[in-house]
Amino acid sequence: MVALTYWTDAEPLECVSYLPEAPNVATFTFAAPSGALFGHKPGQFLTLELPVPDGVLHRTYTISSSPSRPTSLTITVKAQESSLGTRWMLDHLRPGMRVKAIGPGGTFSHLEHPASKYLFISAGSGITPMMSMTTYMYDAGRDPDIVFINCARRPSEIIFRERLEHMASRIQGIELAWVVDGTDPYKPWTGYRGGFNQLLLGLAAPDYLEREVFCCGPEPFMTAVREALESMGFDMDRYHQESFTAPVGETGEVPEGVQLDEETKATVEFATSGVTIECAETETLLAAARSAGIVIPSGCTFGVCGTCKTKKLSGQVHMVHNGGITEEDIADGYVLACCSNPIGKVSLDV
Repeated sequence: MVALTYWTDAEPLECVSYLPEAPNVATFTFAAPSGALFGHKPGQFLTLELPVPDGVLHRTYTISSSPSRPTSLTITVKAQESSLGTRWMLDHLRPGMRVKAIGPGGTFSHLEHPASKYLFISAGSGITPMMSMTTYMYDAGRDPDIVFINCARRPSEIIFRERLEHMASRIQGIELAWVVDGTDPYKPWTGYRGGFNQLLLGLAAPDYLEREVFCCGPEPFMTAVREALESMGFDMDRYHQESFTAPVGETGEVPEGVQLDEETKATVEFATSGVTIECAETETLLAAARSAGIVIPSGCTFGVCGTCKTKKLSGQVHMVHNGGITEEDIADGYVLACCSNPIGKVSLDV
């Protein structure tokens, strides 16, 4: 019997295909050069090291493929006007090239919140984790119970529309609701028009109170979804969202009883590099590393993606993270450099 091996981020990913999906949107398929399989959870993300002209750039992307199809892994990206890493991928990343990846990570997965009925709400490229989770349930062969709402500017910008409609046509239990701001010229549209609101929620998912809700998209969109659900009496303990922007009112807050003083100095030793610097307690380990010319890979910079996870050899830090590190890692001495402040003398394995 052949033993199965699974990919780890010690091995680079090789791009094996490139597929344009919509304007400024493309799916990249990766394989492990060793032939290893992929064993992530549906809905998790990776952080890619992208060799942009100004140096290595770390960007975090949700995996759009399902681990039920383990021979490859896909990432679907959408470039915005200010995009650097994503624009580089669309313009330059092609089959045969290899990139370093960190992960997978994250707990935004239906496997973390088992339920009999799901409601997936997304906008734009926020559809990617929903695609992964829906594919996983589709591949299981049983009829799921999913209401899938996706919002886009126009029908031509709905990512995965054909693939999702194909899955919905093959089994019962996948109900699709497309919502657009406007239509495409000369192409009739019979779906919903407008923005996400309470009326749309009631029409698309009349039994929304009975469902486990997963939401992903731009922060204003997710705020609108949360407000709509709260105003209609939804149990928000059953609401889950994925975001790679800093949560308002959370990042940087210092819990009661912890005093960080800008005037109080701390010492950070980068043991492997043989560098020691002094900094203020209010400075993060990541900022201290950059000041010292030490490279610690980082993605989101506010404690979600886990890219900057670093082993602490000694000392005390104050860490305010947003789910990017497990309790087991913390117990083993790891910290997230982007959201950890040194107290006194701290030594890192960097």
